[in-house]
Amino acid sequence: MLAVVYDAFGETPELRSIATPTPSARGVVVRVEATGLCRSDWHGWSGHDSDIRLPHVPGHELVGRIAAVGAEVERFAVGDRVTTPFVCACGRCPECIAGDGQVCRNQTQPGFTHEGSYAEFVALHDADVNLITVPDDLDAGAAALLGCRFATSYRALVHRAHVVRGEHVVVFGCGGVGRSAVMIAAALGAHVVAVDIDAGARAAALAAGAVAAVDPRAETDLVARLRELTDGGAHVTIEALGLASTTDAALRTLRRRGRHVQIGLFAADPVVPLGVVIAGELDVFGSHGMPAADYPELLDLVASGALRPESIIERRIPLAEAPAALVALPESPGVTLIEVS
Repeated sequence: MLAVVYDAFGETPELRSIATPTPSARGVVVRVEATGLCRSDWHGWSGHDSDIRLPHVPGHELVGRIAAVGAEVERFAVGDRVTTPFVCACGRCPECIAGDGQVCRNQTQPGFTHEGSYAEFVALHDADVNLITVPDDLDAGAAALLGCRFATSYRALVHRAHVVRGEHVVVFGCGGVGRSAVMIAAALGAHVVAVDIDAGARAAALAAGAVAAVDPRAETDLVARLRELTDGGAHVTIEALGLASTTDAALRTLRRRGRHVQIGLFAADPVVPLGVVIAGELDVFGSHGMPAADYPELLDLVASGALRPESIIERRIPLAEAPAALVALPESPGVTLIEVS
């Protein structure tokens, strides 16, 4: 099969022919239809993930049809159109039994623990607990983006922060994950303020449902401005960049008893203003994907028309253009979808 492969961290990947994977006993092999270009893939390529072994194929947001099935798979068959969370659970550990497969102690992650979806085929493990059936009429881009950024944002807002209609939500960073958080929060009836240095990202956040979009460089006191826009402080803040400065600002923007959810990944652990957390009795959560069992409620939101994940896709490129696109990702605004087949 053709796949995007890098042999060293930070070096430009290349498109080459490698062996097509075979399914594990409880796994499947999926013919990839489309896969998202995600900042997490860039972090992996940059050498920020200790699970990656070289040479490596990135990619973890995907949709496709099952091409081969392991002998112990019971719920899925060749030809089924599916997606998967980027964290694939084992289904057997205490976390999985409790319904928390997104933090499975034995988790596998396509594009991190093994070869990913920047390829014609990808292997997915423990299929019966990880695959989600995707309707044939759902846009490939919408289906692929559900696997990471939309599921992560949905869990952050609904299952972690428990956002309710009328609350003030501030989203820091309006790339793919941040923009999906804006869309979901707006669909939930929240008043959303977006923060980003890029004018295009701010415009996209407004189009996605934000009531205001702030350029932090234009503010002499960013926190004061955000508190003004949120009637004294946000109920919920989302940080989708992975920068210490924006996490600090997000915590200081919260009203007392507010909730912060950290989505952005850090290259190194930041210093966090715990004094602010203590004084305001703030809740600080992480959001690390969503278990497959919780996807139906997200798909229902998409089916209702209240959420259109495909609307944030700005570029659709072939697999041959993926190596250069991965390298250039930090300088490329908007969301890119890689169309494979």
